[in-house]
Amino acid sequence: MTRIRKAVFPVAGMGTRFLPATKSVPKEMLPLIDRPLIQYAVDEARAAGIEEFIFITATGKGALEDYFSTAAALERRLQDAGKHDALAALGPSRMPEGRLTFLRQDHPKGLGHAVSLARHLIGDEPFAVLLPDDVIRAGRPCLSQMAQAHAGTGGHMVATMEVPRHRTGAYGVLDVARLSGRLAHARGLVEKPHPDHAPSALAVIGRYILSPSIFDRLAEIPTGAGGELQLTDAIAADLPYRAVSGYRFEGERYDCGSVPGYLEATAAFALDRPDLADGFADFVAGRLAPQARAA
Repeated sequence: MTRIRKAVFPVAGMGTRFLPATKSVPKEMLPLIDRPLIQYAVDEARAAGIEEFIFITATGKGALEDYFSTAAALERRLQDAGKHDALAALGPSRMPEGRLTFLRQDHPKGLGHAVSLARHLIGDEPFAVLLPDDVIRAGRPCLSQMAQAHAGTGGHMVATMEVPRHRTGAYGVLDVARLSGRLAHARGLVEKPHPDHAPSALAVIGRYILSPSIFDRLAEIPTGAGGELQLTDAIAADLPYRAVSGYRFEGERYDCGSVPGYLEATAAFALDRPDLADGFADFVAGRLAPQARAA
């Protein structure tokens, strides 16, 4: 199987659930502890062997491009001041020259449309798509898990997790033909089904490994839910030509595109940090103790 070398990061969304903060700061630059959300997705891609990074962006997202640029003046100041730890902290934001591409999505036409813009850069090889809103806390990064499984299956692969049935209307959902270990072999996918009609409770979340045939389907299908071009619909349309599987990853997913999910992720990652865990846990326990006594 061809190694996965390229990844697409759709980052053109407006982040309206975080206004007014996202009036001037791209949602993907909101900090989760001391790294922006986009850094978690890029680090996960790097761990899976990704070499080329394609960002589908929009007007007002210049901070993303600046973040991955070399900050020569800042680095000199830190070096001269002997702040070597701070200098080392900039390391993950450095990208090898020529490995980063920004494409503009001028009109918000959906995830499928965003992915379709990368066609000329992907060529004839499988590629990954990572949605930075979905932050996955895992011992082994989610995309690495998927890449290993994909080497044995080929076709299209989506990351999946069980959700409460009443929440299926917020996700793409797999119609499962059979289960094999962590793989769910699909006979179909449905975008945002009503809970009464959802074929399962196995939801698609923001990690994909796709065959380049997806671009042909994206060029053919009509708009779907929300009047947008849905990536899930294109994957379903490719089922006659390519196998589709869902990978039930090991780890915890946080929806950092929502305020509650962002707060949950902040707490979980803070408790993972040896330098923060004790103080943070004590603070939370102190805040909750009066409420517990009152109850």
